[in-house]
Amino acid sequence: MSIFKTLLITFCSILFISATAQQPSIKILESGKRISIRGLSVVNDDVIWASGTGGSVALSTDAGNTFTWMKVPGYEKMDFRDIEAFDKNTAIIMGITTPAVILKTIDGGKTWSKVFEDTTKGAFLDAMDFSPNSQHGIVVGDPLDEMHSPYLLYTDDRGDSWKKIRNIENPITLADGEAFFASSGSNLKITENIPWWVLVSGGKSSKAYVLFQQTDKTWKYYTKGDLLPIKQGTESTGANSIAMQKGVGNSYNAVVVGGDFSKDTIASNNCVLFIMHGNLLNIKQPKTFPNGYRSCVIYLNKKTLLTCGTSGVDISNDGGMNWQLIAKDGFHVCQKAKKGKSVFLAGGNGKIAKLVFP
Repeated sequence: MSIFKTLLITFCSILFISATAQQPSIKILESGKRISIRGLSVVNDDVIWASGTGGSVALSTDAGNTFTWMKVPGYEKMDFRDIEAFDKNTAIIMGITTPAVILKTIDGGKTWSKVFEDTTKGAFLDAMDFSPNSQHGIVVGDPLDEMHSPYLLYTDDRGDSWKKIRNIENPITLADGEAFFASSGSNLKITENIPWWVLVSGGKSSKAYVLFQQTDKTWKYYTKGDLLPIKQGTESTGANSIAMQKGVGNSYNAVVVGGDFSKDTIASNNCVLFIMHGNLLNIKQPKTFPNGYRSCVIYLNKKTLLTCGTSGVDISNDGGMNWQLIAKDGFHVCQKAKKGKSVFLAGGNGKIAKLVFP
């Protein structure tokens, strides 16, 4: 072997080792509890809220060094699959079914008030999202009507009251076997330019929908749904999560993850990229996919994204075009501080972790 080839191989090896060494790692903060956590909200670098099975809610006010765990009275068997927190005192939790319920606390979880309830048989809430100013919020749930339309709730008073969104202009009908996953509370997003909402579905069909509120306060779907090039066709497949980042002008860059949670190590057809300008444009797949099924994805900055699932955690440093596995630990949800830089993850067995940068 020539000296040139030897030097070239050595140089490439150094570059690979350097790139790998610079990737963040996962530090476990909490584990060992018989709780599955799917709700996570990071207010700032110090305040972290989480929610999950067994009527459980956790709160940390010291950057995750310690967590206070609590059971919500009267809801000890409820699965709280999503949580939205505004500060160390104020948070909203979403109980998925039997009954479908939304609760709010303003005293750090000491007491909770019921702000919405649906006792209808089959009522099942999947995910919740709020605007950056926390004033407006939306919830999506499984279809209940004969048209097989998405179940939608809306609030414009920081979650103090909720209304069902009815009589939508240009209504949609979900395909047979199409619904929304309650895997991480992140399959819908509110853009900064209220009132645009983007929802991604899964199951036997996986699509993206854009919903907006018109000037007369009525609602309309911008599209009938754009089919996503992501694994679909069975009840365990499809899109699970969407992350959005402001792009050029009024456009938004979006990344969607999912796959097949029953075969969570399949590293193909589990991620979609697109640009939204009212509608969906330039839908494409990445060059290198995440290393398995993924239930949540977030932007860390304009180019860097993090995604997690039951088979591991991946990072992308080029807007989602290429992904690299950084941990084989399984997590359901990841979130970045709304006001800060800290990133946390949560999953089964009461596991909460922090993303640590070198």
